[in-house]
Amino acid sequence: MMLISFFICLIIALIATPYIKKLALKLNVTDQPNYRKVHDKVMPRLGGLAIIISFFAGFIIFNPDSPYFWPIFIGALVITITGILDDMYELSAKIKLLNQFIAASIVVLGGAQITVVNLPFDYTVEFAYLSIPVTILWIVGVTNAINLIDGLDGLAAGVSSIALITISGLAITLGDTFAAFIGFMLLGSTLGFLFYNFYPAKIFMGDTGALFLGYMIGVVSVLGFKNATLFTLIIPIVILGVPLLDTGLAIIRRIRNKQPWHKPDKLHLHHCLINFGFSHRQAVIMIYMLSALFSLAAIIFTKSTMWGSMITLIAMILLIEIVVEITGIIGKNYRPILNLIEASNQKDKK
Repeated sequence: MMLISFFICLIIALIATPYIKKLALKLNVTDQPNYRKVHDKVMPRLGGLAIIISFFAGFIIFNPDSPYFWPIFIGALVITITGILDDMYELSAKIKLLNQFIAASIVVLGGAQITVVNLPFDYTVEFAYLSIPVTILWIVGVTNAINLIDGLDGLAAGVSSIALITISGLAITLGDTFAAFIGFMLLGSTLGFLFYNFYPAKIFMGDTGALFLGYMIGVVSVLGFKNATLFTLIIPIVILGVPLLDTGLAIIRRIRNKQPWHKPDKLHLHHCLINFGFSHRQAVIMIYMLSALFSLAAIIFTKSTMWGSMITLIAMILLIEIVVEITGIIGKNYRPILNLIEASNQKDKK
């Protein structure tokens, strides 16, 4: 049944995306090129609607039995409306963040909560009354992480697909069929859209798609691992290592530069790879590979002994160090990279 739902959502997304493209162009909901963007022509950006329509169709058709059905449905509806309004009218960062908290609160108050975190060597952290704010912050954090990594053709959709494959597969091994069901439907919807979004993209997902994907991945990761006996929250953190790390480094960078945390820049991982000389397609594929490595590390975490998991953790830390060096946040490479990108920005402005 899961595979059937996957293929139905995939087909619906494949059919719906061209129509969404026509709608976006008709409504003039487009992404204009500027010094911060890597594309050089006007692009329709309501593509996320195709992901949402196909997912909701599968969600309603298969109606997976769970007490979380309606909280997820209503929360996703809130985040969808937020994304559409942002793509059409460019909402302020405060309004978007407020709506993200509202959407996350709906599903968390509906029962999807992180109540305990199991750590190495039999250490356990119980959140008790903090479980609600911790889970809300997790979902909002993942939502923004996926949104911020949406900077190249096919990047957010591809990274999300890799994460969804891993989360859904591990959810099956942990016996959570509902989380796996949701994950596979979302995966089918995302891959159907990715067919039109991979470089050179014919349409962008916009905040409509990025916010929805981030929100749903955050929710599914909570549902899929809340009953895990090993490393609970650490597993989805590892799976989503690339977008979460890129977001964390972006916040650190903006604090260091005394800029608002939500102010966009051209120092994200994908921007840096392009400025290092990689092509658009190469940069996307490299980040796909990095995401796959983090997902592989998460799988090893669940299958290894304690010491095997610790060795995997060390290897993952080395991967993180590579990302940090690439983005030039710390170390001797920071100033040359910044100078290079600032020069590029000035050239684009002229």
